[in-house]
Amino acid sequence: MIFKTILIANRGEIAVRVIRACREMGIKTIAVFSDADKDCLHVKYADDAVNIGPALSRKSYLNIDNIISAAKKTGADAIHPGYGFLSENANFAKACIDNNIIFIGPSAQSIAKAGDKSAARQTLMGLGIPIIPGSDDIVSSSDLACDIAARLGYPVILKAAGGGGGRGMRIARNKEELVSAFSIASGEARVAFGNPDIYLEKYIEKPRHIEIQILGDNFGNYIHLGERECSIQMRYQKLIEESPSSLVDETFRAKLGKTAIKIAKSIGYTNAGTMEFLVDKNKNFYFMEVNARIQVEHPVTELVTGVDIVHQQILIAAGEKLKIKQEDIRLNGWAMECRINATDPNDNFMPSPGQIESIIFPGGPGIRIDTHIHDKYMVTPFYDSLIGKLIVWAQDRPAAINRMRRALAEFEIKGIETTIGFYRKVFENDNFQTGDIDTHFLENMK
Repeated sequence: MIFKTILIANRGEIAVRVIRACREMGIKTIAVFSDADKDCLHVKYADDAVNIGPALSRKSYLNIDNIISAAKKTGADAIHPGYGFLSENANFAKACIDNNIIFIGPSAQSIAKAGDKSAARQTLMGLGIPIIPGSDDIVSSSDLACDIAARLGYPVILKAAGGGGGRGMRIARNKEELVSAFSIASGEARVAFGNPDIYLEKYIEKPRHIEIQILGDNFGNYIHLGERECSIQMRYQKLIEESPSSLVDETFRAKLGKTAIKIAKSIGYTNAGTMEFLVDKNKNFYFMEVNARIQVEHPVTELVTGVDIVHQQILIAAGEKLKIKQEDIRLNGWAMECRINATDPNDNFMPSPGQIESIIFPGGPGIRIDTHIHDKYMVTPFYDSLIGKLIVWAQDRPAAINRMRRALAEFEIKGIETTIGFYRKVFENDNFQTGDIDTHFLENMK
């Protein structure tokens, strides 16, 4: 049974993306918005929209009671959480079910297992899946962190147990740095995820960040959709993603995919999810975390596989079996995505809120724009700086790079600072063009 009405418990470009998928499937959509987002495109595109509170996230997009109330008021059958905010919150998933609303994502139990990075590590160590050496559980104090780091050897990295996206992550190369970083990381985790818990891992130098997209239904059927290369990042925030990866061949892809599905099965994971790995130059790979939601970078996978991941999320949540088999998945061509952020690369990527004066979007063959902005749109300081995504497809990596260079040359946003000009420089870089990259590429780019 396909849903009649879906409420999207999110904002911005991902809300627009889900609304478009629902419209193609003949499903009515309900947008929610804060006082700051009344002019956002997702409010305009939805069939109905409900104000859920003030600009501050904790009073609106993180307010479970307000969102559930909006869903009940509008008669929504299901809620799609998008990414960020409450998408990996087990309490929110449970609240949906308790109110007879389908949560379009994994079960609350799976979110609790997958979303808690520390618990996921413990589960997978027992399955023989390669894990980066680290703490066995939550690290409760800086003293304990120092004891563990002394055993592992520096450098080490602190990570938030209850979320990702670079928040609550700090590298420490000695004891003094670790003591200082502990309280900062815990505080960031509390603000971003409502959970201050931290765990600790050995820090691997110059790795590649490779992730595998999986789909799993409620009948035990699983497939993977290949890998995404996510090594181009700044302060643990991904900026450029591509699929496939220049590091991964068919044999390695099959190995990573098999491991990703094994992880999903071990925690009873259903719907769309991503298994993230760090990979060294010798193709040794280590499980990093499960992202129990759709990813910002999902479009690159859609372009090379032809699979609409949001459609599949909705169908799986509605109780349908996966109709796609693993042998149906063939990666075709090369896709790349640039996250267009309202930040100033010349000022340490500081946020650049303000009113957009005008926009010229690129177009032509193989170009996709996912965004919620428009002329005169006001970019507020209240939320993530992501204002859109520029995605290209071409027959191979060199052609995709050339197409992205052309698209970036056409792209113009006036009134605020953005990352567009910065990406033009990245795509001109010789090492980037040859695929000689790692997670520190941008820090070392000349």
